[in-house]
Amino acid sequence: MIIITRKEKIIYEEIKDLKPEFIDGIPEKIIKMKVDISEHDYHEILDNLQSKNLIIRENGKIKPQEVKDQIKVVENKKEVKIEELNQLEKEAIKIIKKLAEDGLIPRYTLEGNLLYGKLKLDNLQMYRLLLSLENKKILKKIKRKDGEYYKLL
Repeated sequence: MIIITRKEKIIYEEIKDLKPEFIDGIPEKIIKMKVDISEHDYHEILDNLQSKNLIIRENGKIKPQEVKDQIKVVENKKEVKIEELNQLEKEAIKIIKKLAEDGLIPRYTLEGNLLYGKLKLDNLQMYRLLLSLENKKILKKIKRKDGEYYKLL
């Protein structure tokens, strides 16, 4: 699932609507003229759409990408982060269940899987994810004689 803001959806829909008129790609200036938004916000939104693989930007022209995933629209960036975290949490719980032996997962095994496995999180994302799961009483960090573990509650 791809999560975007309302403003990102407006620009993305405009790009899709203009696609038939511009086969080689839509000039960025044309989209900017059609949408009443500040220059800074406009470029930030285009960067976000590109990072989510919804558009391709080349030589000042924009082309929409074919999207197979479902697109969910939320009101603002804060809600996007919350939704993405919720989505990450669901994926992380699946990974944790696969790794758990007797409900325990060695700390370094779990962190390694989150960093270098399917999710490929960075350190900050991993820390926030684990903290969120601990706060929601899904995981608990415990220390044993043979090392640190996370317990799946």
